[in-house]
Amino acid sequence: MMKIFSKNKGFTPTPFKRKGVSLRSRRGFMVIEILVAVSIITASILAAMTVTQKSIHVSRQAFHTTQAAFLLEEGAEAMRIARDNAWSNISALTVGANYYPTFSGGTWTLSAVANTVGIFTRTVVLADVKRDNTTKDITSSSGTVDVGTKLVTVTVSWMEGGTTVAKTLEFYIMDIFS
Repeated sequence: MMKIFSKNKGFTPTPFKRKGVSLRSRRGFMVIEILVAVSIITASILAAMTVTQKSIHVSRQAFHTTQAAFLLEEGAEAMRIARDNAWSNISALTVGANYYPTFSGGTWTLSAVANTVGIFTRTVVLADVKRDNTTKDITSSSGTVDVGTKLVTVTVSWMEGGTTVAKTLEFYIMDIFS
């Protein structure tokens, strides 16, 4: 053992002695460290799997919502084409009944038979439009029924995760050729 003498204080420090750590206690610490490491890795993998699963679900919902938006627009275009072919294609339909746009023979027709586009069901419902007798503005309750205008509601619905999701588009369509 080496002794060091300090002139100022007359102090002789002794080297630091480490207490020995037994092999048994070192193994115990290793087991705890391994358990902690495995727990951290398992939690990280589970978190990554959860994030991946959620992102796939959200991506699928966004994809379906985008498809539904295109089908809504196509349903509106089908109504405009039916009107352009002849207003009687619109005026002869029963108000409040469900109709389904169908592309047949190079043009759009409205069928009372339900059809689907993939997972989607597209429905068209017509309603009468009333106008104020004085101002000719569209009103919701009183007024005269305008036979040259209809309120069109296009709905696209589909099943998503056990629940029905529906998107709706409403617009007025008028007999512009009479």
